[in-house]
Amino acid sequence: MHDTLQQVFGYPQFRPGQEQTVSAVLAGRSAAAIFPTGSGKSLCYQLSAVLLPHLTLVVSPLLALMQDQLGFLQRHGISAGSIDSAQSRDEANEVMARARSGELKILMISVERLKNERFRNFLQSVQISLLVVDEAHCISEWGHNFRPDYLKLPAYQRQFNIPQALLLTATATPKVIADMQAKFSIAPQDVVTTGFYRPNLNLLVEPVSGHDKRRRLVEWMSERADQPSIVYVTLQKTAEQIAEHLNRNGIQAEAYHAGLPHDKREGIQQRFMGGRSNCIVATIAFGMGIDKSDIRNVVHFDLPKSIENYSQEIGRAGRDGEPSDCLVLANRDSLNVLENFVYGDTPEQEGILRVLEELQAARQEGQWEFLLRSLSEHSNIRELPLKTLLVQLELRGVIAPRYAFYAEYRFKYLIEPEALLARFSGERQQFVAAIIEVCKRARTWATVDFDALYQQHNAERNRVVKALDYFQEQGLIELESKQMTEVYSLLDTDFDPQALSAELYTGFKAHEVGEVARIHAMLDLFATDRCLGQRLAQYFGDENAPRRCGHCSVCHGHVAYLPPPPGLPPLVDKNFTGLCGDFIHRHHEHTGQLPEAERLTRFLAGVSVPLFTKLKARGIPGFAALEDYPYAEVREWAQAHLNDL
Repeated sequence: MHDTLQQVFGYPQFRPGQEQTVSAVLAGRSAAAIFPTGSGKSLCYQLSAVLLPHLTLVVSPLLALMQDQLGFLQRHGISAGSIDSAQSRDEANEVMARARSGELKILMISVERLKNERFRNFLQSVQISLLVVDEAHCISEWGHNFRPDYLKLPAYQRQFNIPQALLLTATATPKVIADMQAKFSIAPQDVVTTGFYRPNLNLLVEPVSGHDKRRRLVEWMSERADQPSIVYVTLQKTAEQIAEHLNRNGIQAEAYHAGLPHDKREGIQQRFMGGRSNCIVATIAFGMGIDKSDIRNVVHFDLPKSIENYSQEIGRAGRDGEPSDCLVLANRDSLNVLENFVYGDTPEQEGILRVLEELQAARQEGQWEFLLRSLSEHSNIRELPLKTLLVQLELRGVIAPRYAFYAEYRFKYLIEPEALLARFSGERQQFVAAIIEVCKRARTWATVDFDALYQQHNAERNRVVKALDYFQEQGLIELESKQMTEVYSLLDTDFDPQALSAELYTGFKAHEVGEVARIHAMLDLFATDRCLGQRLAQYFGDENAPRRCGHCSVCHGHVAYLPPPPGLPPLVDKNFTGLCGDFIHRHHEHTGQLPEAERLTRFLAGVSVPLFTKLKARGIPGFAALEDYPYAEVREWAQAHLNDL
């Protein structure tokens, strides 16, 4: 272990926690490494992977981080690859072929990849030593970044016979750690926590009114123009505006967010990593996943979404151990916008009821098949909360996921069908002949009819997909698949949909209250009169941080009294018909019903739901007109006016 550390990675010794984590993995046990950002979590799986006999499968939610780590591994001569949505089918096939041959030591994927039927078939054909879960706090509903698909990882570990797991995260409260530990059956002594306090980060909170933030940002950045810096904002449009504002004021800056084309994002990231660009203005929703060691400044132009997000984002600074400044330009102006993100993820009870009725309607079939996007549109529930709803139904024993498949496969012959057939003999030739006969070719593409293949030739879907994959790998056909269909077993459909929808809705509302409380906990942290470093460490259960760090804004004698948001004209003076009339009319035209207060509030707060896309709501006067007002007050105002209609 020590020899590999020195010879392969060039490090003379382990950092705190690394040796204990790697030792547990190499002894054949599952483990969790909970280290602050930049403390060397990645090395725990990289070193283990080199010494383990088979493939290490890494699940990560951040594409940018995958690319970064792949570059690091390749520079150290470790054979690693990734499969992601930006790749062509040929590139993905090449990575899978390398894994099958045993050449690949590490394969990185997103959790969504495990829903892919073809990819799961591939995993059944390779031996895997270790499952690594990066950003493992995503598995916990108590965490700040819960991803429903992460809940399925323990089941996937069993399904693919992966003997052990390694969980990595920088931001987990004691409650989240207990949740992670239980779900992956990790012994308490193999949960390695090194503390959250980082002595080289200067945590600074400065109260600044909304109209003065741009001036203060320019002033701050002017003093640090040649230092690598990240400025975090909430919205994509703000990222563009602030980058432009900095450039106009002589500070070179680039906007970086999920709305940019992939190649443009890639270029910005490479310039930043290579030191050709010093200032990035990024959306907090996207998260950069940048492993750059010398970032000297992280500025929160807008408030982060939670203490966990704040901790993760400032964690990008000072990974080289050198002093770095983390500044929050704090006020309460954008509080309602942050809260609106939370309210947008609470489904309407009527939508939950629609999902339950669809599920019961599938009783006769014995299983439930649906396209996620269609179900999202039908229920008017955004896709992420819809996934959460499905997971809740799994946890209640109502449904169980069986598999997801592409509803439609089609292929183009790259050699003549006769030549394809001639490559096989005996029973295999008969099977290939059946595919050629049943999958009739239009001008160019042949569409696969799985039902006909099964009925006429008893050809199992799984075998057909494997054969098509093989043809593709051999360069005999070009294969395309689309329309991901989810398939669930129905375990218990004997429930009262009204009662269950009310119960589930109550759960979502409780989560909403918790998320709003999380935002206010963050404001309390920023306005504290106690050492910021100590308060932050304590939130994550670290009682060993010094009581006074001596280098945060509070220790410097500056307690942040956050200015209240600017006064808004009272809602009672607003013209209800002027703001809502066009929307109510179009809603009635489209659905035959008047909108309820919740839906009207979402329209006025600028919170999108699937129905709004159909209604082209963004173009209707009044959309987002009241986004600066507290959501609950707008809902109360809307309800009062609807009662009068």
